[in-house]
Amino acid sequence: MSEVREAVRSRYANAAKQIAVINAPGSFPAAGCCQADGPDCGCSGSYASDELKAIGLSESVSLGCGNPTALAKLEPGQIVLDLGSGAGLDVLLSARRVSPGGHAYGVDMTDEMLELANRNKESSSVTNATFLKGTIENVPLPDASVDVVISNCVINLAEDKGAVIKEAFRVLRPGGRFAVADMVELEPLDPTVKQALDAWAGCISGTIPIDEYRAALVGAGFENAEFEIHATENAPGIDGKVGSAYIRARKP
Repeated sequence: MSEVREAVRSRYANAAKQIAVINAPGSFPAAGCCQADGPDCGCSGSYASDELKAIGLSESVSLGCGNPTALAKLEPGQIVLDLGSGAGLDVLLSARRVSPGGHAYGVDMTDEMLELANRNKESSSVTNATFLKGTIENVPLPDASVDVVISNCVINLAEDKGAVIKEAFRVLRPGGRFAVADMVELEPLDPTVKQALDAWAGCISGTIPIDEYRAALVGAGFENAEFEIHATENAPGIDGKVGSAYIRARKP
């Protein structure tokens, strides 16, 4: 396992433990947006309270930077895949939206997150959801098997984002949609930040410029790539150089 992947795995294993404790009865909500120990970067208030209530969860289980389930405009009967599904919030919300007849899959490499996601699934009473162990560069699903690929602040964590995007293209059916929330680099970051493993695992140093992201989508075969910046990260040393983006594209 590479240093970057191990740094990401370790950070989110710890985050899963924090979420489990913080969401226990009588405790306080967790921080969100990629960094369990960091500032809010745009996800707070993204989810409808009635939807969260329906599955018995709160936004405090999300470490994302947006709400891809709303972005994707899911419909009953569709098959959905969440890349880097974490504690399972987006998978469980997606499963409700594609019911009846649809199914939502989540793939994650962190055992602690998968355990937490399955506990959340059990308590939510959602039955049309499945959590799979794997990496987002090597999804354990067959070619052309899903209608929509979503992700919430995870693709930036991968060392090879092109491989992730090609894998998303592979599992999508013709006409399928790519609809993710992710962090992107808006201005060049300091080289020391780009090389810091903790900043990579915190959704900062692994970000790439929009032009590079768009090129990866086009190179994989996607069309109609769109980017919408909806928040910027203003932590010390970052100063708006990284932002949360909604990203859409379609498989021909």
